[in-house]
Amino acid sequence: MNSVNNVANFNGLRPVIDPGDAVLLLIDHQSGLFQTVKDMEMTVLRANATTLAKVATLAKIHVITSASVPQGPNGPLIPEIHKYAPHAQYVARSGQINAWDSPDFVAAVKATGRTTLIIAGTITSVCMAFPCIYAVHDGYKVFAVVDASGTYSKMAQEIALARIVQAGVVPIDTAAVCSEIQKTWSRPDAAQWAEAYSALFPPYQLLIESYAKAQEVVTQHEQLDSVPV
Repeated sequence: MNSVNNVANFNGLRPVIDPGDAVLLLIDHQSGLFQTVKDMEMTVLRANATTLAKVATLAKIHVITSASVPQGPNGPLIPEIHKYAPHAQYVARSGQINAWDSPDFVAAVKATGRTTLIIAGTITSVCMAFPCIYAVHDGYKVFAVVDASGTYSKMAQEIALARIVQAGVVPIDTAAVCSEIQKTWSRPDAAQWAEAYSALFPPYQLLIESYAKAQEVVTQHEQLDSVPV
């Protein structure tokens, strides 16, 4: 990899996610750490991290996970991640706070042969920010998923965001990651993508249900309650 820190490392290429070159890194999404999150609702953070796992599976994107002393107070990884991304590779760390300080973790990333990293982690200013900054310095193109990372205050989130942007990391949100990877609704698995979005936007599920019912009424020639028999 190019060790020269060229901002965002796109080298004149379009600064977007290429699913064929991407790896999703989900770092320290642990039950104990989730209890410290104050910059968003824990349920929202959990849904966003889960959605990334679902989308990575749909798009056949490599997933690497890791946890910080999961047998201690930080707690285990939330089970949804490996449930919805059963192909995910878990890399244990021998105490390193920064996942990028773990030789095994970096080796797992390098072994994919891919150069675009989509990173989310809890806590934002540590577990997400540190690997992002190090990876950019090592020549990777890095997208930090801010709303799939959580921290202990809104101020901490804002400071971390300013820091990673200065380092050349591209901030992004979960919905943008999904849309950029999906690219089009003209695909055979479109319904599965719509289902993934419904976790991000619960009201969207209502739209899906209403649309499905409207289609059912037409295709099955259903008798309307409002029309006298």
